[in-house]
Amino acid sequence: MMGDPGLPSVVAGPSTAPAPMRVLVAEDESHLGTVLEQYLLARGFTVTMVRNGRLALEHLRAEPCDVALLDIVMPDLDGLEVLRQVREEPLPPEIIMMSGNSSAETSQTAMRLGAYDLLSKPYRLAEVDALVRRAVEKRRLVRANRLLRVATDGGAPTLASAYPPLLAALARAVQQFADGTPLLITGEPGTGKAYLARVIHAHLDSGHQAVPCVPLSCAGRSAEACAQTIFGAEGDGADAHAPGVLEVAAGGTVILTHIDQLELSVQDRLLRAVQDGRFPRVGGYQSRPFQTRIIATSTRDLARQVASGAFREPLYRWLSGGIVAVPPLRERLGDVAALARQMLAGSAAVAGARTGAGPGAGPSTPLGLADEALLALQRYRWPGNVAELQAVLSRAALLSVDGVIRSGDLALQPVAGGDATALSLGVLTLEELEQRHIVETLQRVRWHQGQAAELLGISAKTLYRKIRTFGLQRPGSVS
Repeated sequence: MMGDPGLPSVVAGPSTAPAPMRVLVAEDESHLGTVLEQYLLARGFTVTMVRNGRLALEHLRAEPCDVALLDIVMPDLDGLEVLRQVREEPLPPEIIMMSGNSSAETSQTAMRLGAYDLLSKPYRLAEVDALVRRAVEKRRLVRANRLLRVATDGGAPTLASAYPPLLAALARAVQQFADGTPLLITGEPGTGKAYLARVIHAHLDSGHQAVPCVPLSCAGRSAEACAQTIFGAEGDGADAHAPGVLEVAAGGTVILTHIDQLELSVQDRLLRAVQDGRFPRVGGYQSRPFQTRIIATSTRDLARQVASGAFREPLYRWLSGGIVAVPPLRERLGDVAALARQMLAGSAAVAGARTGAGPGAGPSTPLGLADEALLALQRYRWPGNVAELQAVLSRAALLSVDGVIRSGDLALQPVAGGDATALSLGVLTLEELEQRHIVETLQRVRWHQGQAAELLGISAKTLYRKIRTFGLQRPGSVS
C-alpha cells in the first residue's frame, strides 16, 4: 500500500484556466487556408498552418494537437493517407476531413478510418467553429480516459496488511461503498488513504469492463480552478466545453484527496450536486447527471473543521455515512514486511528502465531484501508512515548494486541508547524523481516524444532538453 504522494492526479485541473485548444489546418488552397487560419485564431484557438499532407503528418507526429482539419486532396500525401497513419499513433488528435467534391465512397472511407466528421466546401465558418469545439471536447475525454488507463496499468491495487482492525474496516467500507454510500478516509499524512480508496474502488470492477476511477487533490487549488476541474467549464473562448472529473468518471469513482482543503464555495457547489443529483458546468446552464461515487480523504478532523466554520456541516454529514480511520504504520509494524515486498515488486519495472531494458526484454525481477534490512525496517517507528517507507525503498533501489537491498542501502542509522532507528537521507532528490518519471512516461508511449511531452505537461523542446541532460537513450539505440 503506497502513500498518498504516490497517487497520480490523472485529471489535473489548471491553476488558472484550461489549456488552449490546439488545431492543425492542412489546406493547399492558399486563400481558403488563410481565411480558416485567421478565423480560428480570432476565436481563441492555437493554430498551426501547413500546405501539404507530408508536412501535416510530420507535425502531428512531433507536436501534440487536439484537432486536425485535413483537406482530402493535397500534394505529396492526400488527406486520407494522413488520417490512416495518424490514427495509428498512441494518442491521436480528432481528425476533421475537408473536401470540395467528396463522394459517398470517400465519406465512408474517411469515417471507417476514424475521422470525427467530414466538412463539405464551401463551409460556413460558424459551422467549423462549433464542429472543432465538439471534436476537442471528445478528444479531451478520450485523453483523460487514456491517462486513467496509463496510471492504473499495473493492475488492481491490493491491500498488503494483516492488521485485523484495518481489514475489518476495509470489509465494512467495501460493502457500504457498493451500496452507494460515500466514504471518508481519515488518517495521518502518508498512511496510504488514497491508495486504500483505490483498493475499495477496485471491488466495483465487474471483471468485464473497467470502471473509471479519477483521483483529484483539493490541496493548493483556487476555488475557481478546483470548481472547473470537478464540474467542468463552459465559455466562449478557447477554454470552452471542458469536461470535469465528474463527467470523466461517470459510472465510476472520484477520489477527492485533502477534501479538508476544499474551498467553501466549492463545498457548496458539491453539496448542491449531491442534493439535486445534477450539476451544471462552471459558466454553463445545461444540467448534467451526477453519476459518480465519491471517496474523500482528510488528514484533519472534519468535525473540528465544521465547528470552526471551515467545513460545511451538511457535506460532512453526507460524507460521514462511511468513515474509515487508517492507523499509522507504527501501530501495525507487522505489515512492514508485506508492504516492502509489494513496493519492491512494483519497482521492478523502474529497475528495468534504469538498465535500458526494452519492452521485449521480458519481465523484470523484483529486488531482494536481506534479513538485516528487513529487521531494520521493522524496528523503525516510521513518523512519515507508508509514504516514508516508499521513499526509503525507492532510494535503496537506486543504491543497490547486486539486486539485494541491505541495511546500508536504507540509510537508516541506530540511535544511541535504544532499539529505535532514525532516518537519514532516506528520500529521492527532485532530480531523481523527475528522471524516473520521464523514463516511465517515454516507455508508456513507446518513446513518442510528442505524446510524452503532452502527458508530462511540458513542451516537446523542454522534453528533448531533459532527455539530453539526463543522458537518456531509446532502448536499442546506439550511443
